[in-house]
Amino acid sequence: MAAEQGVESETDRVVRQLRDEILDGARKPGSKLVERDLAADLGVSRVPVRDALKALVAEGLVTPRPRTWAVVREFTASDIADLQEVRAALEVLTFKLAAIRHSRGGLDQLRAALEEETAAASAGDAVTAHRAAADFHEAVTAMAGNELLNELELTLRSRMRWLLGQHEDLERVAGEHRELYDAIARRDVDTVEALLMEHMESGRHLRGLGRGED
Repeated sequence: MAAEQGVESETDRVVRQLRDEILDGARKPGSKLVERDLAADLGVSRVPVRDALKALVAEGLVTPRPRTWAVVREFTASDIADLQEVRAALEVLTFKLAAIRHSRGGLDQLRAALEEETAAASAGDAVTAHRAAADFHEAVTAMAGNELLNELELTLRSRMRWLLGQHEDLERVAGEHRELYDAIARRDVDTVEALLMEHMESGRHLRGLGRGED
């Protein structure tokens, strides 16, 4: 989070930059994160880098190593299956509540994420499309109007954003999101649930994600 008066601290800036680089694929799974090198690259001391790495370990994106370095997490098949199972349990409730409780403002925010994703998908901009797709899911959580779901989403956010970025069929996913948006807007709970189950199943197979050997 930003520091008081809207000024971002060095630690928050380093966390944000490293998180974005990991989620966008600029830093590959297994790549080293060395305090000294990161501090030099980012123009900060090693203290905010050390604190940022601790934060990213807590978010589930980084694996600590002894002394002063870490690595970008390599998600195993078992890790991914665990995320899929948790996602399935939470999102069915979240999307159904969003269909029931949404406001005009919430729909506007959801549509903005959808339009950004659709435009990026059409342009072949995978980074922007993946970010907007994750924004779409987070907007649905906000629309659900359940504080505990919001807290759970925040805890899992980085790992879920990683999971939602593991596909290459940008236009297909954007199209599925459009169908979900339309059903939410109509408050059609049964259709939302059916579409969501199809959406999660198609996502599971876009890159062969599922439980298997580590």
